Amino acid sequence: MAMIIKDLYKAAENKDINAQFNLALLYENGEGTEKNLEKALYWYQKAAENGCINAQYNLALLYENGEGTEKNLEKALYWYQKAAENGLIDAQINLAILYEGAEKNLEKAFCWYQKAAENGCINEQNNLASLYYNGEGTEKNLEKSIYWYQKAAENGCINAQYTLASSYYNGEVTEKNLKKAFYWYQKAAENGNKHAMNSLAIRYENGEGTERNLEKAFYWYHKAAENDYNLAQYNLATLYHKGERIEKKLRNSLLLVSKSSRKWLYKCTK
Repeated sequence: MAMIIKDLYKAAENKDINAQFNLALLYENGEGTEKNLEKALYWYQKAAENGCINAQYNLALLYENGEGTEKNLEKALYWYQKAAENGLIDAQINLAILYEGAEKNLEKAFCWYQKAAENGCINEQNNLASLYYNGEGTEKNLEKSIYWYQKAAENGCINAQYTLASSYYNGEVTEKNLKKAFYWYQKAAENGNKHAMNSLAIRYENGEGTERNLEKAFYWYHKAAENDYNLAQYNLATLYHKGERIEKKLRNSLLLVSKSSRKWLYKCTK
């Protein structure tokens, strides 16, 4: 390994970009040599200045986190932007996050979320939809908001699935559609969103967008209650207390509900 590092060092000194980048990686991770973030920064800087996109990104990370140097968001933004402009999606994401958070520049955050969203990044599609919905960094546009929520939801973003379901149910962003609301509540619930579990249970209990099914309502209230969602715990206890025609086996399964759920049951049955 020592010979490899020696050869890399020689090539790096001769302005071989790949050697500069790989040498920086070894120093950053302490592979084959003692970990040295200052030397990692030095060689990432050399490679970045010579146009290595991954080095530009890694250099930005070091500046953002203050590793091997003092924390410097200005330099982090500079190198993220270089990498982002060269098409590196991770850099586009980090740039958007920094502009939305620490830098408080929603116009630039919107720009880079849009780039990442168009490149297929699921969470960024959801974030872009949110910016359109709230008119942050761009003009409020509910049509584009629902478009990107739909994209993110179809690509498996759970938050987008839940938001899309609520939009269809409330008819605020798009035309009210109980069947589509039910569909997306079910998707989000199956993917573990406790709020969607509770909402899906309500749809089953009231027969909204689907046939009324108290057994399935009980099931989804129970799932949400197990995830410590207080409203579902209350709804579960209320459903039980109503004396609806629930099969005995379902009543017995209430014994499996968490202690906090039983607390709600106790309050409802007093």
